[in-house]
Amino acid sequence: MKKDIILIGGGGHCKSCIDVIEAGSEFKVAGIIDKKEKAAQKVLGYDIIACDEDLPELVKKYKYYLITIGQIKSAAKRIEKFEFIRGLGGKFPTIISPLAYVSKSASVGKGTIIMHNAIINTEVCIGENCIINTAAIIEHESQIMDHCHISTSAVINGGNSIGEATFVGSKSVTAQGIRIESNTIIGAGSFVRESLEKSGTYIGSPAKKVE
Repeated sequence: MKKDIILIGGGGHCKSCIDVIEAGSEFKVAGIIDKKEKAAQKVLGYDIIACDEDLPELVKKYKYYLITIGQIKSAAKRIEKFEFIRGLGGKFPTIISPLAYVSKSASVGKGTIIMHNAIINTEVCIGENCIINTAAIIEHESQIMDHCHISTSAVINGGNSIGEATFVGSKSVTAQGIRIESNTIIGAGSFVRESLEKSGTYIGSPAKKVE
């Protein structure tokens, strides 16, 4: 029997997460949490059942949660909700699409979702509350710290270390063996050739810091 899971955030990213959950065999969506003004609306047929203020009571009824708020400019909202629910006793499973490949030597943290056609290769370590989006590739021995979003078709080459709360945009590529500081944004289509030792926004090929 599938286990109930509550989704936190009912926007576009939530819809993609629903698709991944429905493709799997472990969980079924029991409802969605969003703003009070969206109460009684639906997302892909699933009810928005409550708002943030209801979470202390909801955690008494439902065990499992997933943060389905998107992340581009900042991970702050995802981090806030993740820590709040965990503090209430809610649990965050790891969600992996049956269409993704995850090496048996890789590790994936709680609350992270691995989306369709992503590839997680040998000895990769992915932290908690991350989004590894559609068709992203994380190559051998790379580390993705907590609260990161590796976007669609991005390529993280071998031996990388991606700091906490970093966003790597669609079709961006990192060279092998580099380090990216926490709280960094890599614009879509960028090529990161060298380690980025300072947080900030980087774009282009090679990626340059936006002042």
